[in-house]
Amino acid sequence: MSDILGARRQFGDGPLSRAAARVYTLLVVELLLLASTAPGLLALLLLDRDVSNLPLVAACALPLGPALSAALYALHHQPPDLTQLHPARAFWRGYRTNLTDVLRIWVPLLLWLAVIAVNLAHLPAAGVPRWWAVPLVLVGAGVTLIGANALVITSLFRFRVRDVLRLARHFLVRTPSVTIGNAALLVAVAALILVTSEVVVAVLGAVLVLALLHGSRPMITAVRKDFTA
Repeated sequence: MSDILGARRQFGDGPLSRAAARVYTLLVVELLLLASTAPGLLALLLLDRDVSNLPLVAACALPLGPALSAALYALHHQPPDLTQLHPARAFWRGYRTNLTDVLRIWVPLLLWLAVIAVNLAHLPAAGVPRWWAVPLVLVGAGVTLIGANALVITSLFRFRVRDVLRLARHFLVRTPSVTIGNAALLVAVAALILVTSEVVVAVLGAVLVLALLHGSRPMITAVRKDFTA
């Protein structure tokens, strides 16, 4: 029996097994991401790329927040051992556990971004100078980066929502490498959508979430060290 257990541990500890475990986890998380965001994604694909549809785009993105949170939770909590992998179970556990808190952050974030996008689209009609676009873009970028930090924190830790937002703002400055990495990731996602379509981003969803998780490691470590018992 001990020989069998030792062989099992050895099987799950090798580099090939770790790579296979990572690929398997990413595939499962990707399928669950697509399944949990399918209603919004399908509705989004039917919309024309017109500024009048911006509020509808925000509505279509509502299921994305809880799904991203669940993916972050699943990827963070999976061991690199093929014999201990349960990514689907971790995904749905994270979805259920974080749903309420994530929506309290995700819905205001979408509202802010929708208002900023509508204002940017109607600057000429409003009769305001075009340079107003610069502060609006900066505000939108800041809100998005704070939202990304908040999404990671609320997915992996148990804090009150107002404390999550305070931490998200705090780490925007305290961990510049995280902020720069998230900004680069968001630019890459925006470029993919403009050059290709939302479908490409959806297919790469699990990989992008993994990139967000790895880029946020300094913040995650600091939160665990300084703000948890």
